[in-house]
Amino acid sequence: MTPAHTQGDRMTVAGMLDESLMSAARVVAGHDHLDRELHWVLPLSEVLSGHETLDGVAVYARPEALLGNTGALGALSARGATTLLVDGSIPTGFPASLPVGLVVVEMAFPVGFTALNRLLAERALNQEVHVMRYATHVHASLAGLFHRGAGLQMLVREVSNLARNPAIALDARGQIVAVNGLGAETATALNTVLLPRLTVDLPTAARLSAHHDTRIEHLDDPTGTSWTAISTAIRLGKAFEGWVAILVADPAPGGHDVARHIVVTEQATAIIGSEMLRQHSIDEAEERARGDFVQALVHGHFSSEHDMRTRAEYHDIDIDSHFGVFVAPGVVPHGVDNPAASMVRLARYAANVAPDPAVRSYVTVLGDVLVVVRTLRGPDGDARRQEMAHYAGAMSEELENRRGAAVAVSYSRPAPGAQAVSGSYREARIALGIARRLNMTGAVSYQDLRSFTVLADVAETEQSRALVTDVLGPLRATPDLRDFVTGYLANGGNVNATARALNVHRNTMLTKLDRVSRAIGLDIRLPDNQFTVWLAIRLDLLTEVHAAVDREASFR
Repeated sequence: MTPAHTQGDRMTVAGMLDESLMSAARVVAGHDHLDRELHWVLPLSEVLSGHETLDGVAVYARPEALLGNTGALGALSARGATTLLVDGSIPTGFPASLPVGLVVVEMAFPVGFTALNRLLAERALNQEVHVMRYATHVHASLAGLFHRGAGLQMLVREVSNLARNPAIALDARGQIVAVNGLGAETATALNTVLLPRLTVDLPTAARLSAHHDTRIEHLDDPTGTSWTAISTAIRLGKAFEGWVAILVADPAPGGHDVARHIVVTEQATAIIGSEMLRQHSIDEAEERARGDFVQALVHGHFSSEHDMRTRAEYHDIDIDSHFGVFVAPGVVPHGVDNPAASMVRLARYAANVAPDPAVRSYVTVLGDVLVVVRTLRGPDGDARRQEMAHYAGAMSEELENRRGAAVAVSYSRPAPGAQAVSGSYREARIALGIARRLNMTGAVSYQDLRSFTVLADVAETEQSRALVTDVLGPLRATPDLRDFVTGYLANGGNVNATARALNVHRNTMLTKLDRVSRAIGLDIRLPDNQFTVWLAIRLDLLTEVHAAVDREASFR
């Protein structure tokens, strides 16, 4: 089938006239419409009694059937009929004025409706067989590469070879995952033009029949070159994975070429989509393994230094670098179908904040906490601390933008080598625990909480536990009194300021101060006693945070 006689993968009027059965036929009218598509032939007597549209239909009529029915020609044309086939000489006196757009063909001798109907059916069947054979060839070629583990780049290269034009594969986010036949800059420029077209739904009238996920787009790149993009969406079941597109540097490629490109892209989507899923599985497995290593790193769960070095080399991690440890709550919004996967995505986003080619970030999720272990490139301690503060602030902003709520990102002191990461992680977790209890947000440094952290070494001693029990024990049965004391101390022991902050009357404040003083056996109004209660509250908070960190570390 030559390009001039096809429209897509269907027969046209010109293609039918090329057949030997039609060799002596004469086109009486409609010479400008011989490229119109034909589906089948119906007799005049049948179509006159119906009201359905006749798009792609050739109407067969005996000469004598036209006598007295010339007025029906306008109705046939209005219903979309493509061609009128007159099986014999057109009667004398046949109207000279025919409907615009209707192709009228006169047969030199009668051939019969059956022969014409068989002709069109055979041509359509042959064309479908040709398309199926070509589709089978394309599928076999790509499937062979897929089963040999060729990878995305080789698969797209084969698509390009089959189409004899550049080809490109995009993931679900519209990022280029493989390209052949185009330079990187040209491919990127074309993708910026193509992607907005692909992400807009086509109206029903603009969709290719039988190809709901395939579309043809005409593009102009920044250099002024006109392109035609034949693309098909990659759908595996209900999951959308991206697109495969063939790019032709021609604003109007031939219909036959377009039909071939449609076959190639549609066959390629299943194979390339499967390779994308396979690659996703490999990436996820590697990420899980790397996440397991990071978990072992922050908890110090290695049998020996040799074990740590061996596993670090496998993941291409330089354990002699300086590291910063950052932690943040990973709570995702309510209603998310897969919270665990959403937290992993949050961790990935966090790792990509403040990108630097000289810096590597490793992420994991521990319970409801995101953990980022990031190499530091600063030449000295001050530079590394500034680097960590900058990253913690950027990470906090990114998580706030993605969660829609302010979040605390806590970080430790710089860790000199992988052996010190577990200690730095503990510092970051303690800082996060304190920040959570104090409702702090933004970047929170372990060193910024010195009023708490200097007590870390004594928080779990017998003396500290005895102090907490003696001072706070009587208040545990009435949590509102403990909250009241905390607010009172936070306002520097100022009765009026506390009353305003807690929105209570001053007399009520005085009554509660008396209750607290009687309960703990200390006059809370005295500065020395205020310091004692303040110390007990901080020691109790540190004990709770340490216990939470220890429980996490013991869970493997």
